Amino acid sequence: MTKFIIITGGVLSGLGKGIVTSSLGMLLKSHGFEVTAIKVDPYLNCDAGTMNPFEHGEVFVLDDGTEVDLDLGNYERFLDINLCGEDNITTGKVYRSVIEKERAGEYLGKTVQIIPHITDEINRRIWKVADDIEADIVLVEMGGTVGDIESSPFLEASRQLHMEVGHGNLMFIHTTLVPVLDVVGEQKTKPTQHSVKALRSIGIEPDMIVGRSKVELESSTKKKISLFCDVPEDAVISSPNADNIYRVPLILHEEGLTDYVMNKLELSGNNGFDEYMVRWKEFLNAFENPKDKLRVALVGKYCDLEDAYVSHEEGLNHCRAATETEIGIKYIESKDLEDRDNCSKLLSDVDGILIPGGFGTRGIDGKINAVEYARTNNVPMLSICLGFQVSVIEFARNVLGYEDANSSEFDPKSEHQVIDLLPMQRGIDKMGGTMRLGSEKILIKEGTMAHEIYGDTRIQERHRHRYEVNLDFKEEIEKNGMIFSGTSINKMRMEILEIPEHPFFVGSQFHPEFKSRPMEPAPLFLAFVKAMLDFKEESK
Repeated sequence: MTKFIIITGGVLSGLGKGIVTSSLGMLLKSHGFEVTAIKVDPYLNCDAGTMNPFEHGEVFVLDDGTEVDLDLGNYERFLDINLCGEDNITTGKVYRSVIEKERAGEYLGKTVQIIPHITDEINRRIWKVADDIEADIVLVEMGGTVGDIESSPFLEASRQLHMEVGHGNLMFIHTTLVPVLDVVGEQKTKPTQHSVKALRSIGIEPDMIVGRSKVELESSTKKKISLFCDVPEDAVISSPNADNIYRVPLILHEEGLTDYVMNKLELSGNNGFDEYMVRWKEFLNAFENPKDKLRVALVGKYCDLEDAYVSHEEGLNHCRAATETEIGIKYIESKDLEDRDNCSKLLSDVDGILIPGGFGTRGIDGKINAVEYARTNNVPMLSICLGFQVSVIEFARNVLGYEDANSSEFDPKSEHQVIDLLPMQRGIDKMGGTMRLGSEKILIKEGTMAHEIYGDTRIQERHRHRYEVNLDFKEEIEKNGMIFSGTSINKMRMEILEIPEHPFFVGSQFHPEFKSRPMEPAPLFLAFVKAMLDFKEESK
């Protein structure tokens, strides 16, 4: 029978439940189990697609095109799996489904209520994920904090699921904050006690408590939590801050998390665990002992919240291990580069420039100036999505001589709209889930840098955009030195650009960062890092 592990959070949000969930999933998968993960987001949005990155962080895109919370990116990276939209359950999805069923008369005239109709729908979705892939273990991370009004239906649903499957098939792991007051220097357990009390008040008894803290939990702290929260002492797991999130699985394993969970759920693993741990430790050793150092400028629109670019950061981290190179990120707000003189001031000390995606007109001229700086100074540059588009705009302005070249998104009156709205987007008036989204096949030309990077003529990558290269300008652009080395299968959409005469000037309309994995970096990111190493060596 499928086993379920529900991970809840207490005291405050942002404790790192996602990393705990991802780490546990990796540890269990390495024992040979079929493991998947579900993220419950108790907001009324149907998905994360319309959320401002300043408020919610990065929007992660899955293969099927669903826009989800960044925690699903961590699940994919740690578990090395591809998830789908059903692995993200939101209040909006649940309520919309129930209301549509009510409108269709599926409840046969009954009064539709939170219990049982909403809770039944939540558990139906959890079971569907388990059944679709015949999972051995399903991890369910409850977003938010115990005590939040919006989380109540989900916690009640998990209580009912526990009753349905039995204690041996479901366990609750509660993650809480264990702060230290600087005045006394003592680890305080009272927030954990109150959080567990709130959990018990809704009928849920935690089987394990993960204490998040700056340093390891002291033995006396564990004993106190065990006594007041009624869990065995070996079920109180210390999760101190870690400089490297990829070390967290080892920290939790050494704390006894894996063994306790497997014993509690009566699971028997296989011998693959030790072999996988050897590989993971080799990855960690390369990550934590770099032999070289690089600095890359990330020219973005949402740099005040680094979570807006978490997949880019992790993509570079994966390359860090693969190349044994520390990669420092210099976050630069694109609006700060709107004055050309600032480009040399802010970009002269970096080994490469990364220009990620985004939406809206704010800071676009700064991104264009960053592209010009990279192109004219032979600085390695990787541009993604919006970065890809502004690379075309910069080339049209400064090489083709079209001073008004632009995107119809930014200037609909421009005579040279080298970037234009996708035909399928015309007439769409709804924002959520209406872009070109998800994984699609891409055709790569032989003899190009892109072909050398990928080693193949057909690849698949994930997309999230509304605008594309205007084919009316394609021939002129390619005649003047920029080529489109990757296209859609029908060759109507430009996917990869490069300038052959430049050491590394590459852009992708898709998002390679979404498919990067710790032990298998995204090819474009890895090639970019290697180009930066060459640039640094040549600059000596």
